[in-house]
Amino acid sequence: MTKIELQLVPIEKPADMNFILGQTHFIKTVEDLYETMVENVPAAQFGIAFCEASGACKIRSEGTNKELIKLAEENAMRIGAGHSFIIFLKDCFPLNVLNAIKSVPEVCHIFCATANPTKVVIVESEQPGGQGRGILGVIDGFKPQGIETKEDIAWRKDFLRKIGYKL
Repeated sequence: MTKIELQLVPIEKPADMNFILGQTHFIKTVEDLYETMVENVPAAQFGIAFCEASGACKIRSEGTNKELIKLAEENAMRIGAGHSFIIFLKDCFPLNVLNAIKSVPEVCHIFCATANPTKVVIVESEQPGGQGRGILGVIDGFKPQGIETKEDIAWRKDFLRKIGYKL
């Protein structure tokens, strides 16, 4: 009988930094994600790390910002789930690149795209040789505190206009 262990791995990052966490299936992902980022937001600063799940099983990384690359590598190492990737963003938001990232042929799944405090739910096999780890899901942010009021609606609409997403 195979046993498994569940773990919660927090994403460690500055409080206001956005990231995208996903799953893919091929070693060239890190290069394809790099190209997708620069094609869609040329001025974006970002760091990507990808956990290779076969062969050398290395963390592959690319990006335009050394600090963000290092942040992505450190978080990818803690997550350690095969074929997962993480992208940390500066000077752009996930919604600027998310559909393009989903369109990269080897991207299988996006777990989250957020700036919220996040924990990754990991499962690890306890088979001889420790086959690997996988991402079951994420805990993104906090529980709802109620249904929005008229004041909350006004705040939301004002906020979207302040950050340039609505007229």
